[in-house]
Amino acid sequence: MENKDTGLLLDKQNILLQRTYFNEMLRLRGINVIYRSPKASSKTYDLYGELDTFYNAPILTSCIFDEHPTQWTMKKLGWNTEVSENLSVISVPYDLEGLQVGALFIIPSALDHAKGRLFKVIRMSTIAVYPASITCEIGPVFESSQEASEITDFTTDNFKLLKDEE
Repeated sequence: MENKDTGLLLDKQNILLQRTYFNEMLRLRGINVIYRSPKASSKTYDLYGELDTFYNAPILTSCIFDEHPTQWTMKKLGWNTEVSENLSVISVPYDLEGLQVGALFIIPSALDHAKGRLFKVIRMSTIAVYPASITCEIGPVFESSQEASEITDFTTDNFKLLKDEE
């Protein structure tokens, strides 16, 4: 960007300074979370359009957590404000490596000695000029006790069908 195109404060040094301010705010006020990005080499999608991939090693990072965003906030992000889906919104550093839809965040539990909850990035947004952070809409990932072979491989089954009514 040239200074003739934007204001005087929108040069590379000041943008990096603003990102440093955001990272410092995360260090002081943020919540520590574990972040896992999808591996680019193993990205595939299943029949339902869900991302089925392996993930990179966990990284400890911080986020600002907005559990109940207002309709005004969602409208400013360009997202549907009429549908109340009760999904959570977090802001993470702009330079978080490999951040994309499908990335995982493990958010610690508020209860002592409880396991953290797993969330997946559903949607991302940032401002067009001067971005210091990326806002992610996250939804919970539910664990299933069924094996993947029981859901996708139907070559063998143990379902008994009665031919007659007797």
